[in-house]
Formats: sequence, C-alpha cells, structure tokens
Amino acid sequence: MDGKSARGSRHGDTPAAHLLAAITGTGMTVTQLRVPAKTNEVTCFAALLAPYDLTGVVVTADALHTQHAHARFLVEDKKAHYAFTVKGNQKGLHHQLRALPWTKASAKFYDRTEGHGRLETRVVQALTVTGLVTDFPHVAQVAKITRHRTNSKAGKRTRETVYVITDLTSRQASPERLATIARSQWTIENRLHFVRDTTFAEDASKIRIEHGPENMATLRSFAINLLRAAGHTNIAAALREMSYEPFHRPLDLIGIN
Repeated sequence: MDGKSARGSRHGDTPAAHLLAAITGTGMTVTQLRVPAKTNEVTCFAALLAPYDLTGVVVTADALHTQHAHARFLVEDKKAHYAFTVKGNQKGLHHQLRALPWTKASAKFYDRTEGHGRLETRVVQALTVTGLVTDFPHVAQVAKITRHRTNSKAGKRTRETVYVITDLTSRQASPERLATIARSQWTIENRLHFVRDTTFAEDASKIRIEHGPENMATLRSFAINLLRAAGHTNIAAALREMSYEPFHRPLDLIGIN
C-alpha cells in the first residue's frame, strides 16, 4: 500500500487529489481510494482493504501506517499478516528497536544488487521479540535492514538503517524472506506511481474538477494492469506498440473485436 498526490489536480483552495492504492506483489493494482481533504492516508487504511479476503496475505506499508489499529485490523479482523517499516517518525518505538541486542542476532541474510548507477549491499538481521520489548500488537519479529550504497560514478558511499516489524514468526519468515517482503514495498513506487507519472504524465494533468483526478488515475492503472497481464514489462514501449494501430490493438487488448 502507498499513496500518491496528483499534483496537477490542485485547484484554487482545493488541495491536490491524494490517492491511496494497493497492488499485488506482481504489480497489479487491485484497489484505490481518494483520501478526503483535511485528513491523511491513515484514516483510509481499513476502508481500502475491508472488501477483500486477505487471509494469509502479507500487507506491507510505509512508516506512516505503522499504527496499532492497522496491525489489529489486519491480524484480528482480516486474518492477514503485516510488515511495517519503522523510522524516526515513531520515536519511542524506533528507540526500542535500536536498543535490541543486535550483536546477538544469529539470523542474517546478505544481498547485493547493481543498477541505476549504484551498487547496493543489504544486510538483514532478524530477532524474535515476542514478550521482549514492544507492546505493538502481535509483533513477533523485528528485522534490521542496513543498506550500503555506492554511487558507481562519483564513488560516494552512504548507509541507511531501517527496521521492519511483523507478526510473522521466524518459522514463517526467514531473514531472506523478510528482505524480499521489505523490498516488495518498492513495487508500488516503481511499477505504479512512477509509471503513472512518467509514462502517463499524471502530475502534469490539468484535470481537476470533482472526481476527474481519481477517475483518470483509475483508467491509467487499468491500462497498466492490462498491459502487464498481456506480458509487457516496459509500459512506455507497450503504449508505443499500441499506437501503431490505435483502432485495433487497444481493442484487441481488452477483448473487443
């Protein structure tokens, strides 16, 4: 789950439409909700997911959604699992997690990737914390993820440490699986929001009135889903391919002959 503002939709005193969406791990958008003005994504979390059977599903979200109520909703009401990021905005919880005995963590996973002009090494440590430190609902494990990044051109090195809390036990999720789950949160940024903005120029759209912004966002997400279901991995290239026969190929894609 993640939210995105359609920046071009701001109109007078009306703020830009902020849309909270949920996608599958394979990049298919399943639902979207416009966040009401004068509130934020937190208030829409349960409403977005309530219609769906999430039994056994692991739901990821950024640090904004690391909320007690969200954890209870997923585990108790939806019989699902959660993996929430903890950063500095949750000072008390973040301090507790930093103070855990990480030097004693024997469960570790190392991963290295190269791309986008940088080399990134990730070290994932996991600790079982049931009854040990935090009163966060249903928490069973904490993962400490340390990312070392090196810019291939400039040679600049940076390090970032984030924590992930989850109700998944060590038997249900090894450090390697926790690393995969944590990285999956980037799927919605890379495969939905980035594509809608760069390929469909969503932030430059001047559609502002009433339900126009969220309706157009829904249509963009629908198009992305159709193209991915047809096997396309590059949405910009797929749109160019559709444009070669604009009166036939798009209709073929949605099954209208």
